[in-house]
Amino acid sequence: MSSRFALELSNVHAWYGESHILHGVNLNVREGQVVTLLGRNGAGRTTTLRTILGLLDSRQGSIKIRGTETIRFPTYRIAHLGLGYCPEERGIFASLSCHENLLLPPMVGAKAHAMSLDEIYDMFPNLYERRHSPGTRLSGGEQQMLAVARILRTGAHTLLLDEISEGLAPVIVQALSKMITTLKSKGYTIVMVEQNFRFAAPIADHFYVMEHGAIVEEFPASQLAQKQETLDALLSV
Repeated sequence: MSSRFALELSNVHAWYGESHILHGVNLNVREGQVVTLLGRNGAGRTTTLRTILGLLDSRQGSIKIRGTETIRFPTYRIAHLGLGYCPEERGIFASLSCHENLLLPPMVGAKAHAMSLDEIYDMFPNLYERRHSPGTRLSGGEQQMLAVARILRTGAHTLLLDEISEGLAPVIVQALSKMITTLKSKGYTIVMVEQNFRFAAPIADHFYVMEHGAIVEEFPASQLAQKQETLDALLSV
């Protein structure tokens, strides 16, 4: 794992219209790390991902991507620094086949980082089997795999994944866990928003806990056991 930071957020504030959502978020992600954002619904985790990408009405503070300050950048310039975003709603083109969906993404990162179709189908054999099926015919798990696979086609090396395991069968969640482990071994940096703690716990290197739009706790995976009581208190409904 690199000592260099892929992402550095310092005193980040963000607004939807008049609503002040993020209140001084501080978060650092090293290159090659898998970092998980935990918190109750409404804590600001998805907003943090969207803020990194410049998708909020207004944002303040400092957001550096591999040392480049991006707080004033439009979204397209941020994406071209090698960021890929997989939103909770997936955004599959329903009228196109699985294969056609994979041909659409533009190159935003380094071409050397972009996965070929053969590499994608090797990592996601389900997608190869369903490559001629329209998006509407794919299962929820297959759509999720396709949403992540499209990002990998763009050359993005930092992936922002929002609730990718939500509502999926255990066997699909297991496949996604294996996928993230494989991507980590290839040097990808991954930031996940997750409600499924059992999915996130074995694969994350570092955890951040959000509450009311701010980071209230952070710790490395090595401290997970001793932080369990604190987590139970922060995450219980």
